[in-house]
Amino acid sequence: MSEDGRHALTLIAFLGSVFSPYYAWARRRGPTDPLAHCAVNVALYGPGGRWAMTERGARSVERDARQLRIGRSRLQWCDEGLAIDIDEVAAPWPRPLRGRILLRPGAAWGHTAHALDAAGRHRWSPLAPWARAEVQLSHPAWDWQGPAYLDANAGDRPLEADFEAWSWSRLARADGGCRLAYDVLRRDGSRHGLALEAGPGEPLRPAEPAAWQALPRSGWGLARPSRGPAVLERTLEDGPFYARTLLRGADGAPGVHESLSLQRFRRRWVQALLPFRMPRRA
Repeated sequence: MSEDGRHALTLIAFLGSVFSPYYAWARRRGPTDPLAHCAVNVALYGPGGRWAMTERGARSVERDARQLRIGRSRLQWCDEGLAIDIDEVAAPWPRPLRGRILLRPGAAWGHTAHALDAAGRHRWSPLAPWARAEVQLSHPAWDWQGPAYLDANAGDRPLEADFEAWSWSRLARADGGCRLAYDVLRRDGSRHGLALEAGPGEPLRPAEPAAWQALPRSGWGLARPSRGPAVLERTLEDGPFYARTLLRGADGAPGVHESLSLQRFRRRWVQALLPFRMPRRA
């Protein structure tokens, strides 16, 4: 997010695009290669905002220990941090989305992978609870800096096979620290929650989960359960199975909340809507 709060962005590199309708359709026919369904999702919020998530096939993917290329976009570790060169086309209205983001992780680097299910088939790793983003885009013309965050998810099965829903949030604190919460509802009806916190520049440590609070439902009627206290400031993403929200904590510090319904995602009519925003170029 930019320091003035006018701009925000999210970037996700998918190897095996878990929200891809094409990947879901392919799995119904039998085993399929996850690398046949990869994408770089870029969401820009604010003046000139755009959204891109073009799916690519395995021939458009190159990767090694230090870099990942999907289509014409590339993520690469360098001396300064994680350099991301974006060259995408927005959807549903085709407009260029190009430029560079440099993510500079803070000193506290996380190495722990937290299991989200009892069998450990789904894992979440909060890698850099603090980071700085330097954003220089030509399309649109964005040039700003601000606080950032980096994490990773990995899994051995489709999300919808093991979960009904989940919510995630990161709340900054007025003292410069942060608090993370990850809560999942599994297909068997059991619940699992993680709460982590850290002071400025410190490593994350387990914390007592904050009390539940219900944020207003999204425009698509999705529940947005959150670990409060926080208030909804702005809805960034409002889709049939996913919502992303800007929060403001009780101390005035900003936060981000995500709510995901896999029960919705499994529905055929929802997956039929997705190609309008997720074209495939194999």
